[in-house]
Amino acid sequence: MQPEKKTFLAIGDSYTVGELVETSQRWTMQLVKLFQANNILFHPPITIAHTGATTDELLFDLNQLQPKGKFDLVSLLIGVNNQYRGYSLIDYEKEFEMLLDISINLSKQQVVVVSIPDWSYSAFGSNDQRGSEKISSEIAAFNTANKKIADKKNVLYADITALSMNHDPSFFAVDMLHPSGKQYGLWAEKINSIISPHFEK
Repeated sequence: MQPEKKTFLAIGDSYTVGELVETSQRWTMQLVKLFQANNILFHPPITIAHTGATTDELLFDLNQLQPKGKFDLVSLLIGVNNQYRGYSLIDYEKEFEMLLDISINLSKQQVVVVSIPDWSYSAFGSNDQRGSEKISSEIAAFNTANKKIADKKNVLYADITALSMNHDPSFFAVDMLHPSGKQYGLWAEKINSIISPHFEK
């Protein structure tokens, strides 16, 4: 008898949308395929995300959409646009914790927080007037904050930031900013290694 497929809600911004890549190349879709290879069956992910989203905008989206039911897996990846726009780290911490509480309430099994990639390694980031060093430092501060909150809430944490630290053009989509399917594939492998042990086959 075929086991019942699990459900997956992916919450975030352009990195969860998979801006400028085919749907099959999103890290969320590649993750589901990796689960399947491990005989852990999932429905295609449901995505609540939009390109350019900040934590306050994502809170608004979730309040408007009011997702129903509980999901076996909920992922949360948010914060790059807060950093890009120069928003307060203190506000990020407060809003991220609210988003994580919502994620936990929507989950019946596991929640995973995914770290923010370092966009300073992209060609777009390399040309940003703030400079790569400042961007990297700010991203690191935002990730320190979301990791601390994830640990406090006792949820899984997938640190993919190091995987984004590559100047290889093949790691980026045509805008030379957002990740390519190749980079997302590495993210999916890392996230899979963290999540899969927590699901029965």
